[in-house]
Amino acid sequence: MDGHYDAIVIGMGPGGEVAASRLAAAGKRVAVVERELVGGECAYWACIPSKTLLRPPEVRAEAAAVAGLSAPQPDWQAMRAHRDTMIRHLDDSAQVEGYRSTGVTVVKGSARITGRDPWRVEAGDAVLTAGDVIVATGSSPIRPPVPGLEEVTVWTNREATTLAEIPARAVVVGGSAVGVELGQFLARMGTRVTLLQRGPFLMNREDPRIGALTAALLTRDGVDVRTGSEPRRFFREGTDSVVELDDGARIAADVVLLATGRRPRTEGLGLEEAGVEVGARGLAVDERCRVAEGLWAVGDVTGVALFTHVAKYQGRVVADNILGRDRVADYTAVPRVVFSDPEIAVVGLTEDQAREREIDFITAEVDLAATLARPWTYATEPEGHMGVLADRERRVLIGAWAVAPLAGEVIHTAALAVREAIPVDRLTDGIAQFPTYNEGYVLAVEALNL
Repeated sequence: MDGHYDAIVIGMGPGGEVAASRLAAAGKRVAVVERELVGGECAYWACIPSKTLLRPPEVRAEAAAVAGLSAPQPDWQAMRAHRDTMIRHLDDSAQVEGYRSTGVTVVKGSARITGRDPWRVEAGDAVLTAGDVIVATGSSPIRPPVPGLEEVTVWTNREATTLAEIPARAVVVGGSAVGVELGQFLARMGTRVTLLQRGPFLMNREDPRIGALTAALLTRDGVDVRTGSEPRRFFREGTDSVVELDDGARIAADVVLLATGRRPRTEGLGLEEAGVEVGARGLAVDERCRVAEGLWAVGDVTGVALFTHVAKYQGRVVADNILGRDRVADYTAVPRVVFSDPEIAVVGLTEDQAREREIDFITAEVDLAATLARPWTYATEPEGHMGVLADRERRVLIGAWAVAPLAGEVIHTAALAVREAIPVDRLTDGIAQFPTYNEGYVLAVEALNL
């Protein structure tokens, strides 16, 4: 397996796969190194299994909300079996063979960069060299430094998305996307869930209004949402995993699910020894996703935006640059979606970010059930809210959000408007399909009264 290649990809999650596939399709000699499973965190322990598990409880709730239908009963064994099919039973042999059949060299093992000019990568018994190396090693869940954590039953996203049985009680630590999605799933499957959020509102990277709507939807499903609350220590009491909060309260649970964020995975790669600076937020990249001459990075390891869709986008940017097609990454309008029920979708700036940039902005929000027909055709007790944020001087959208059914789909209308700086006057002159949730954007933009 030793030899020289045009490019070596370290880490075969979505970003690494996109880069490797595009380079190989262009005729480049490519080697890839993966220490776990080809497909990465997203395919086996994150996006794919979590969304697969979220869908059945969502359909059950949708059926209960539609006239003339009763809620179907969940079949956990069938749900679990389909989840296992979707994650390939944690077997990537077909993916490995698929790459090898296209001429890509696949090395299983932990990679270490041991030289440069050309770049030299060692993995297991293999010694590989290349003019270009792409680091796509992803991220790892953060374990907060709280005393006693090692004494209790702890789940990260990996244990939660590959669970075999539904726990009776769970404490979810963290109120952002992972905590919201998995907390709602467990609650809908019968778990008594307590969700702890250190800050004053959920989804704390977004506007407080979104956090309030998120707390309401979780509370409706029976989740005990506690904001301004965090663990002080953990301890074992018999078979219980006990969480002691900063206010002295104690919660007994079967599992503690950590949803406290992720950090770029850079350890053990030999980057510092190769003269590459590694920061707390990962590998700093330029606008072309380049770390140094011939060294590139994509995905979570860059710390830019820890989303699968960003990793895939960066993979395309890097592949094009290696192939001589000068391309610059633009993160102006990256959608941010939480697959709760209803969905939460955001794009562009928050109000705080607009203030930090000293933008003269204006906002508007519409109650979709009060203004559209579509919510009433969708459910007997409809809901949904949509908001927009505009630059008053430039008369363009700079942000938008929705907490509504199908929000993850309709957010792309706003994403295009933000990315391309489409004038507000053009947006209000648009014709949206009737009846759809997407009509809400026209009404929200009109409500700006610019």
